[in-house]
Amino acid sequence: MACIDPIEQILKTRHRDLAGFIIEPLLQAAAGMVTQPPGYLKRIRELCSHYKVLLIADEVATGFGRTGKMFACEHEGVTPDLLAISKGMTGGYMPLAATVTTDEIYQAFLGNYEEFKSFFHGHSYTGNPLGCALALANLQVFRTEKTLSQLRPKIAALTRLLASLSKLEHIGEIRQQGFMAGIELVQNRSTKAPFPLAARIGHKVAMEARRRGLLLRPIGNVIILVPPLSTSLPELRRMVEILGEAIEAVAPLMTTNRRS
Repeated sequence: MACIDPIEQILKTRHRDLAGFIIEPLLQAAAGMVTQPPGYLKRIRELCSHYKVLLIADEVATGFGRTGKMFACEHEGVTPDLLAISKGMTGGYMPLAATVTTDEIYQAFLGNYEEFKSFFHGHSYTGNPLGCALALANLQVFRTEKTLSQLRPKIAALTRLLASLSKLEHIGEIRQQGFMAGIELVQNRSTKAPFPLAARIGHKVAMEARRRGLLLRPIGNVIILVPPLSTSLPELRRMVEILGEAIEAVAPLMTTNRRS
C-alpha cells in the first residue's frame, strides 16, 4: 500500500538512528478518527522487526474494548514491543496508566543494584492503591459481564445507525472503528467542500447537541462519537438521532450564511 512507502523508506535509511516507532493502532483518534487501511499495522510490525526498531503501540484511547477487541493490535495479530495503556483501565473513574513490555525488554533492565542498569524512572502516584483497586474491579466487570461479547451487537447497531446518518447533506465522510466514530461535516455532500475552520461548525453542532441532551467532542470539522461501553441499544439510537438533529439544525444555517 502506498501509504506505507514513505515509512518503509525512512526505516530503511534511518533505522540505526531510531529507537522506536510510535503508532496509535487502527486509527488516529485525536486526528479526527482517521482510520488505517487493513494490513497497515501488520506491515508496520514487519518493518520494525526487520529493521530492529521497537514498535510502541499507544492504546490509551483504543484499548479495553473500544475497537471491539480488548486491544486494537489484536485485530491484526500484532504484538508490540511496548504498549501504553490508560483511560479504560479504570473505566474512567480515576486516572491510571501503565506501560507493558515484552520479557526481552524487561530483562534488559533487570540486574543487581551494582550493575546500575535498572530503569529508575518513576512518578509521584506510582502504584496508587485506589487507582489500582478500581482497575482490578473494572477488569472483573469485563470478565463477569462479558463486556467484549456484549459490545458486538452494539458495534453492528452503531454501523447501521451511522449509515443512515450518512445520507444527510452536510456529512462528507463517516469513519468508524468499533465503538469509535468520526463524522466529518462538509458544506455539500456531493462536492465535499469543507467548512472553513474559522466557522467552528464542529463546536456549534456540539453545542446544539448539548442543548438536546448529548455531550459530544468536536475536533475541527469532525464530530467525535465515542459512546460508553455500557450504552444500551435504545440510548445508542437516541445519541445518533440527536447528532443528526443537531447537524440539520446548524449546518444549513452556516451554509446559507457563507453564501450570503
